Amino acid sequence: MSEIHSTAIVEKGAKLGKGCVVGPGAILGAEVELGEGCVVGARAVLEGRVVMGAKNRIGVGAVIGGEPQDMAYQGAKSGVNVGDGNVFREYVTVHRGTNEGTDTMIGNGCFLMVGAHVAHNCRLADGVVLVNGVMLAGYVEVEEKAFLGGAVVVHQFVRIGKLAMVRGQTRIGMDLPPYCMAVATNAVCGLNLVGIRRSGVGLEGRKALERVYDEFFFGGKNRIQALETIRSGRDIKEKEVKEFCDFVEKTKRGICHGLRAGDLREEEN
Repeated sequence: MSEIHSTAIVEKGAKLGKGCVVGPGAILGAEVELGEGCVVGARAVLEGRVVMGAKNRIGVGAVIGGEPQDMAYQGAKSGVNVGDGNVFREYVTVHRGTNEGTDTMIGNGCFLMVGAHVAHNCRLADGVVLVNGVMLAGYVEVEEKAFLGGAVVVHQFVRIGKLAMVRGQTRIGMDLPPYCMAVATNAVCGLNLVGIRRSGVGLEGRKALERVYDEFFFGGKNRIQALETIRSGRDIKEKEVKEFCDFVEKTKRGICHGLRAGDLREEEN
């Protein structure tokens, strides 16, 4: 059985799995489906077609499935699809897709902190962390275990790679490759070495990524030339290097540029 507070509104047609808890003043629309053990905080709103897996936590005042902030939206039937074990803290907003039959997608084990915003048609893979006030515009894609610091702003259609890390208050308008650290507007300064090591990448993989990082960003070649050099070298046998190259080859918005530590200090000053 689910536990529904007397002041909550659960519209006819909503489906709740075993052990769900719906807090005071929360509103669940008719197309909402929650898996087992989900907890919906006070005054949270789930509207439109929202389908969630098990053990998700929705904080106070969060809005999941709201209409997209897109001038092209004309009332299409769209939704939000969420996996298992995610946390949506207070006042997080996740908007549904713009076009008919499309969804905003969130994987498993993501942690969205206070006031984070995920716009229409975004896709978050497993284990993504969005710190307070992160703003993702429409169609942004964030790959596995990427970490976006507080108040990061990401332009529409941008991709953030696997295990990438973005410093707080950074603006990103170009694709950020896997394993890289973004520290200034459209700029990377090194690899997310702590995250890479914690994820289980071995010494050979880490060393290969360091060589590839230097070759790609500081080898004096354009993107195509740098990829050709990397793919013809010994490091391409490492899975992480192949992921880096595959990501870069698919870019449509271009790739963030590299900064040396000295250049970063000058930019901050």
